[in-house]
Amino acid sequence: MSLKSISAKLFAKIVSVQIKKWAANPIETQRKVFSKLIAEASNTVFGKDHNFDRIKSFEDFASQVPIRDYEELKPYVERAVLGETDILWPGKPLYFAKTSGTTSGAKYIPLTKQSLPHHIRAARNAILCYINETGKSDFVDGKMIFLQGSPEMNTKNGIKTGRLSGIVAHYVPAYLQKNRLPSWETNCIEDWETKVDAIVEETKNENMTVISGIPSWVQMYFEKLQKNTGKKVGDLFKNFNLFIYGGVNFEPYRAKFENLIGRKVDSIELFPASEGFFAFQDKQHEKGMLLLLSSGIFYEFVEASTFFDKNPVRLTIGQVKLKTNYVMIVSTDAGLWGYNVGDTVQFTSLKPYRVIVSGRIKHFISAFGEHVIGKEVEQAMKEAISKFHFTISEFTVAPQTDTQNGELPYHEWLIEFEKAPKNLAEVAKYLDENMRNQNSYYFDLIKGKVLQPLKIFSLNKDSFQRYMKSQGKLGGQNKVPRLSNDRKIADDLVKLQPTN
Repeated sequence: MSLKSISAKLFAKIVSVQIKKWAANPIETQRKVFSKLIAEASNTVFGKDHNFDRIKSFEDFASQVPIRDYEELKPYVERAVLGETDILWPGKPLYFAKTSGTTSGAKYIPLTKQSLPHHIRAARNAILCYINETGKSDFVDGKMIFLQGSPEMNTKNGIKTGRLSGIVAHYVPAYLQKNRLPSWETNCIEDWETKVDAIVEETKNENMTVISGIPSWVQMYFEKLQKNTGKKVGDLFKNFNLFIYGGVNFEPYRAKFENLIGRKVDSIELFPASEGFFAFQDKQHEKGMLLLLSSGIFYEFVEASTFFDKNPVRLTIGQVKLKTNYVMIVSTDAGLWGYNVGDTVQFTSLKPYRVIVSGRIKHFISAFGEHVIGKEVEQAMKEAISKFHFTISEFTVAPQTDTQNGELPYHEWLIEFEKAPKNLAEVAKYLDENMRNQNSYYFDLIKGKVLQPLKIFSLNKDSFQRYMKSQGKLGGQNKVPRLSNDRKIADDLVKLQPTN
């Protein structure tokens, strides 16, 4: 065992003790974060507009600061982008993480001197928790790859802007730099397919031990590796035993990954976003990710079923329940206040607080009041894969209301199979029964003959890659929505299929 590996184990033990300390005192930890945020920002433009000097409790805050999404916070963000100081947080942001907006183009999410270290520390601590739990640390001596966006940045009124993953790339600790791939030059390649080809060439002869990225794009890398070398990934990288991922549920991809690798590997799930690094998997055999309560983020939760009510109830960490779908609201030391991240979560544990990402508040199907969410379709798919032994590359679900000859509408599952099942109708029936068992609204609509059972539309190979490329969203942190309440994505995918 190397000195580096021994040091990693010692450091992991220290960090794990620190984490247990705040995790054991969640309400007090969040109270301290809240008080510090309000005090720090009381003299900002936002703080003065919302009477931060008179806020003494969460109830005061909730009465002064409404829940906002990016569009509603945008007037303040735009002033910060123009270079004004003390708008949302004291001084100027260090960076703006530029992301794709859904209604008005690019979004600029501020990163400050206070908030950025939390992103770096959380990613590091996720690995340290794994080391402390498993005792495995030899991987620190091998090569690690992080599939991410370009680290190149632009400057906007004196503030650097770029993708979050690219910004974070500038802060990789020195002790990891020698182990980190791909090279800076390769990481700066903008065209994703060209970039992955270059990464294959750089890594195929290396001792890769850790691979990280969004599963769909890591899958693309694995496929190109296999095509280039003729070997399973696990045979090519004999010491590769840790996969780190975030952004989407890994379960629909797991069977395909194990086939590409040739064996099982450990994995760590992360919950990062431009708005903050919210959670990471701290235990290999516990469901959910540890919610990071001491990292400059104050959390609120609104039950998803009431979110669009006029005045939904806003809950703090001590008021949440297990297995309830919540919209997550954050206030942060980057200057986001009462901010709707857009993700929905469910708590899997309250001691400590662990969450799973159940979907997006805007990504659901309720064309007929069925309230179907991402977690439900992913669970159904996971169980179908296990029962019928097929593998998929990707899938999405959409309502089909444009039916002919009096046919009832239905949910259409657009699936790109890697290894197709023997009987597609049998799989569709199983998926539908699973959905009815999970969702009582869906059950009632099928029983009442408002909807007919779901149908599967089998897509050609690479359909999702071609779709994402057509949208200018191939690679990086981009991902396909698991479900939609309209037909836009579904119709675009169908149009990509051959006509004969």
